[in-house]
Amino acid sequence: MKNIIFISITAASLAIGHVQARDSYDHIRFGVDVPYEPMEYRTPDGELTGFDIDLGNALCEQMEVTCEWVEQQWDGIIPGLLARNYDAIMSSMTINEERRAQVLFSDSYLTVPSAWFGPVDTALEEVNESNLKGLILGVQRGTLQDNYATDLYGDIATVRRYASVDDMLLDMEADRVDIVFVNYPVGKTTLLDSERSEYRVIGDMINEPYKYFGDGLAIALRPRDEALAERFNEAIAAVKEDGTYDRIHERYFGEE
Repeated sequence: MKNIIFISITAASLAIGHVQARDSYDHIRFGVDVPYEPMEYRTPDGELTGFDIDLGNALCEQMEVTCEWVEQQWDGIIPGLLARNYDAIMSSMTINEERRAQVLFSDSYLTVPSAWFGPVDTALEEVNESNLKGLILGVQRGTLQDNYATDLYGDIATVRRYASVDDMLLDMEADRVDIVFVNYPVGKTTLLDSERSEYRVIGDMINEPYKYFGDGLAIALRPRDEALAERFNEAIAAVKEDGTYDRIHERYFGEE
């Protein structure tokens, strides 16, 4: 009996020690969905870059830890975190109540609106229930844009879901999708500022209701990693204070 008790206590002690050790990370693996330009994408020579990537690397430098980026499609990115395939998600994830039920968030590091994009010759000047009947709307699967478009317009239009933004935009180029709904900086970079100059924004920027658009973008962690979340919060505050954040922001968004 004493041997059994000793083994049980030892195992429990090791488990507790493991939890404590994981609060003091010296190497952090970020889950990221690529491509999602300008937030996270690869350059022509294969280098991983983007606002989230540069900011994440700056946070790791501030925290004096090393970084690793693990690519994961969006619809499996939270399950991958919970399965310990990586330690945190830094991939333009918006804080909202549905996700709060599954993960712990750092402080917000960026707030961006979403927007509808379509061909320059579309007759649409705004998007509403009265003018979408029979149209095909493109969204990335599992995103807040997917939830928004499905809930508001799923009964009057066809919502077509894609694993990646690139796939969705290719279908719009091939006239298989009428308009797409994406994070505005992504649409601006991939449609307005690229060779795809035959596209435009339809209507106003959208950042409400709160149910979908939440509190901005943040780093997602497993619920028990409160100490790591606090380290990220301190690092976010530090890079904003020393000007690093502004330099990265200007690199990808200019002065907007």
